[in-house]
Amino acid sequence: MSVLVEAEGLAAGYGSVVVVRDLDLRVRAGEVVALLGPNGAGKSTTLLTLSGALPPLGGAVRWNGAATKAALHARARQGLGLVTEERSVFMRLTARENLRVGCRDIAPALELFPELKPRLDVKAGLLSGGEQQMLTLARALARRPSLLLADELSLGLAPLVVNRLLSAVREAADDGVGVLLVEQHVSKVLDIADRVYVLRRGRVELAGKADELRGRLAEIESSYLSDRAA
Repeated sequence: MSVLVEAEGLAAGYGSVVVVRDLDLRVRAGEVVALLGPNGAGKSTTLLTLSGALPPLGGAVRWNGAATKAALHARARQGLGLVTEERSVFMRLTARENLRVGCRDIAPALELFPELKPRLDVKAGLLSGGEQQMLTLARALARRPSLLLADELSLGLAPLVVNRLLSAVREAADDGVGVLLVEQHVSKVLDIADRVYVLRRGRVELAGKADELRGRLAEIESSYLSDRAA
């Protein structure tokens, strides 16, 4: 499988404040890579830097094998899909209009989430949180990106909705999309991921295949608790 995005010795942060250090990470086509860790570990900062929304403070980001400093909009034209932790829906537009902002043909989005069909003419601001997140993910995947970066899809949502969203992510990867997924639901994401990186205080503390790390679930979750107590 081809490597879509790669970080090599990456330092990332805001201005002169370094949040992530010496990060080596790669995402290949057709795989789900989970980026786990407690709040403040640097997960979202990593995602924003790989997307081009933040400039790297050191090291390199490679896109399809070539070093890049391209901005987010340029990477989006090259096949990047980004879902941030804030649901990016236009509240005053209907679900149908929201989908058309992302793609002219909304049929692929509705194939992914048929639950949205009866809600197409409802303004996005009146949709439930789960429906808004389905709308956001459907719009991103309907553009058929080669790489999807998704930050906290499950934030504040009911377990059934979380399962639905993660299932759609897995299906996208099975169709060839590379996915880097930041997620707090450790056990759920291990069920759909191929590989895992665990960040703690800006550095990779643990990395490996998801199958191998399922047996270390307690260790991963304890790293969340130890940071909260610090």
